Amino acid sequence: MSWRVYLLRCSDGSLYCGTTTDVDRRLHKHNLGVGSRYTRSKLPVSLFWSSGELSKPEAFKEEYRIKRLSKVVKEEIIGAGGNETKSPGEECQG
Repeated sequence: MSWRVYLLRCSDGSLYCGTTTDVDRRLHKHNLGVGSRYTRSKLPVSLFWSSGELSKPEAFKEEYRIKRLSKVVKEEIIGAGGNETKSPGEECQG
């Protein structure tokens, strides 16, 4: 099973990082208010970046690494595109 790391932009402009096996399903859950405690009060959220396919250990290691970065560096990840599967700012249908 492949995993992905993703970055969401919340309605207040903050960024949220998470891991999942299904980015579309996870984004939908976030926007229903059941994805995480952090995003629940910052709806709606939009997908801004997701990684390529990773193993579960790789995904959790990358999530941990990204969560420790400053917002400025996270914005650079979004701007650079990296291994994204969606264009920055492209919302996911769900």
